[in-house]
Amino acid sequence: MIEIYQPWFPRDEYLHRVERVQRTLRERGLSALLAFQPESVTYLTGFYSRGYGALQFAVIPAEGTPCLVCRDTERFYVEHSCVFPDARFWSDRDDPFAVATEVIRRMVGRDEQVGIELEAWQLNAARYQALCKKLPDLYCQDASDVVLRLRRVKSLTEIAYQRRAASAAEAGMQAAVDTARAGISERELAAEVCAALVRAGSDQPGPGVLASGERALHLHGDYSDRVLDSHDLLQLEVRACAHHYHARFMRPIRLGGASEADHRLAETLINIQDEALAAVRPGVPATVPDAIYRDAILSKRLASSYTSKTFYSLGLLLAPCSGEPLEAAPGCDWLFEENMVFHTYLLVQGFGFSETIAITADGHERLTRFPRSLIA
Repeated sequence: MIEIYQPWFPRDEYLHRVERVQRTLRERGLSALLAFQPESVTYLTGFYSRGYGALQFAVIPAEGTPCLVCRDTERFYVEHSCVFPDARFWSDRDDPFAVATEVIRRMVGRDEQVGIELEAWQLNAARYQALCKKLPDLYCQDASDVVLRLRRVKSLTEIAYQRRAASAAEAGMQAAVDTARAGISERELAAEVCAALVRAGSDQPGPGVLASGERALHLHGDYSDRVLDSHDLLQLEVRACAHHYHARFMRPIRLGGASEADHRLAETLINIQDEALAAVRPGVPATVPDAIYRDAILSKRLASSYTSKTFYSLGLLLAPCSGEPLEAAPGCDWLFEENMVFHTYLLVQGFGFSETIAITADGHERLTRFPRSLIA
């Protein structure tokens, strides 16, 4: 059987994840978790299909075996990727909420306290109202944080997938270096990057941020039909994933040769990033390297203000999610832990440098290892 149609981890890893969720549910006095976030479903059960936009969720009881609820078109993927045998399918002629209600009643009963992932995009307002109408006697408590907290710290197998994704991302960046020149369009460049990513093993083509000219000075630019000009600055972030575990990094590309000022700015930014990363290790507050980034950028007058986050966690991500919610910015209150994985970046005057890093016992490991310099 092709690898993608099997669970991505050993069964024991899924059992361990579910046991940790169940322990939290019992501590909170909850009889079950209704996990609607697609990443939660995949993380806990192994089930993955690109059809996760239709109504699907997992019922994780405080005691016992989880049950999956999803559309019947996903039966093949459930049978080959879900590590738990209990599943209930609805068809397009059914009322999916009636099926969902039957499963919840069977597993939870009535007049019970249940946790539900209210922050899940999959559970939109209309779906939540439909469930509440059919289950008026259940007491729902927001439990959006339960699985998210577990996902912060990765297993070694998860990090291995992210290391594979980083390698694919590097292939995509090399394709950009080999292709970028005056006279081709951003779209043509993106096509070469995407092809390289897929050939190198990425589940998705990317490319991530790709913007030239004026848009290179602003984050989140997407490729267009704009034709690259000589001396253009190109802002490029290459994103890749292996089994939808992500890695990404940014490099600036200057067409037609870089000036001395360009090289000085690039060197300064790399040194700032090195100083910030030198402070990263387990037990260190995220505000410490975050402040190093910000204080250096402002004290050197590289920008009049700097409001972007400087770290955010990466792991299992399914569109539309592009990052996990753990972020470093002024006022954040979390500490680095071993085996967390982050994208850390700074973007100043269109020059973006970033890495995907894993937190180690005594510091960090760069998963993205592409040469760190201005590409010109």
